[in-house]
Amino acid sequence: VMSRTQEFIAEAERVSAPNYSPLPVVVCRGEGVWVWDVEGRRYIDFAGGIAVLNTGHGHPKVMAAVADQAQRFAHTCFQVMPYEPYVRLAERLNALAPGDMPKKTIFFSTGAEAVENAVKIARAATRRPGIIAFSGAFHGRTLMTMALTGKVVPYKVGFGPFPNEVYHLPFPVAYHGVSVQDSLNALATLLKADIEAERVAAIIVEPVQGEGGFYIAPFDFLEELRRICDRHGILLISDEIQAGMARTGKWFAIEHAGVVPDLITAAKSLAGGFPLSAVIGNAEIMDAVAPGGLGGTYAGNPVACAAANAVLDVIEEEQLLARAEALGQRIRARLEAMQRRNDMPFIGEVRGLGAMVAMELVKDRISREPHAELTKALTARAHQKGLMLLSCGTGANVIRILVPLTASNDIVDEGLDIIEHTLEELAQAA
Repeated sequence: VMSRTQEFIAEAERVSAPNYSPLPVVVCRGEGVWVWDVEGRRYIDFAGGIAVLNTGHGHPKVMAAVADQAQRFAHTCFQVMPYEPYVRLAERLNALAPGDMPKKTIFFSTGAEAVENAVKIARAATRRPGIIAFSGAFHGRTLMTMALTGKVVPYKVGFGPFPNEVYHLPFPVAYHGVSVQDSLNALATLLKADIEAERVAAIIVEPVQGEGGFYIAPFDFLEELRRICDRHGILLISDEIQAGMARTGKWFAIEHAGVVPDLITAAKSLAGGFPLSAVIGNAEIMDAVAPGGLGGTYAGNPVACAAANAVLDVIEEEQLLARAEALGQRIRARLEAMQRRNDMPFIGEVRGLGAMVAMELVKDRISREPHAELTKALTARAHQKGLMLLSCGTGANVIRILVPLTASNDIVDEGLDIIEHTLEELAQAA
C-alpha cells in the first residue's frame, strides 16, 4: 500500500511538468525552523526554501503584515496606481544598500527578473551590449539569465540558442587551483581576444556563489573588479539574491569587501517567502532607462512589499545581522571539528561568510575530486532522520546550510548532530 506521501508524489509527477527531484516529503505546515509533513513527521529545516526563509517559516510579524495588507487590496499594478508599501520599501532599501550616492529601487517578482532588468538598466545606462559573468554562476532560468549562468547541466541543456554578447570568466576558487590572478588574467585575455572594454556594459558577480558551491569571492578580487570597471566605464552588478538580506551578517554580502556596486539584485529572503525581487542602484544609472522601459504586472506586489517591510523590521529588531555572524561561527566550528576527525577524510573544505556556510565533500583531500555520491547519500539519510538538507556546487558535492537566522542554538546543534551521526554511519559503511 502506498503512503500518502508516495501517492502525492506520483500524482505530482502525473500532473506537473518535470521540474524537481523531490525528497519524499510533502509539507503541510511550517513554523520557525520546523516543517511538518502529511504523515505528521517533523523536520528541522536547513534548506530554508533555498535561502528564502532567513526569518523562518511564517514569522508572526511578517504574517500579520501580510494579513493586514491582503484585507486592504491585493493588486493594482504599481504602474497603474502606486501604493505606500512599495515606496516605503524602496526608500528603506536605498538607505541600506552600500554607497553614499543617491539610489533608487525597482521591484519585480523573481530573482531572474531582477537580473534580467539589471542587464537592461546597465545596457541602457552605458549604451553598450557586453555582459561578463563567471563560471559556476547561477543567475536564473529565463533566456538572458540562463546565458549568464555558468553551468550547462541542468540549467541550459536543450534550451539554446542564448542571447549573445555574454562572456564567462573562471571564478577564483583557491581550493580548486584558480587564483585571483588567474581570473584577472582571463579578464585581460577576454578584453584582448573577444570584446573591447568600451563595449562591455557590466560585470555581474555573486559575492558568494549560491548554486555554484558557496565559494566566497576574495575581497581583493572584488576590489580589483571595481577598479577595472571604474577605469573603463563598466558597471559592477552584485547578485545578492542568495547571499543578501542578512544571510552573511551584512544586509548585502559585498559589504564585507567594502566595495560599492552600481547595481544590486535582491530576492529570496527579501519578503520572507512571498515572491518579490529588487534592483537597487545608483539613481543616475537607474534614471537612464526610458519611461515605460521597466515594469511588470505583478512587479512589487503590495502584499509582498508589506511582507518585505516586516522582514526588514524583524532583521533590525531581532538583530539578525549579529545573529548571522554568531550562528555562522557556531556552524563552522562544528563542521571544522568534524573535518579534523580521522574517520572523516572526505570533508575537504569548510567555508562560509556569516551564516552562509558549506562543506565540500571529496573522494580524498589530495585530488579533491568531488564526492557527489556521498553528498547525495547524506542528504537522503539526513531527511530520514528529520533534517532537510540541500546540496549545491558544480560537482554536486557541497552541503550548504541555510537554516533560518531565527533558529535557536539548540535546534541548530541538533541538526548538526544529525549531519555528524549520518557521516559517521556512511564512513563506517564505506
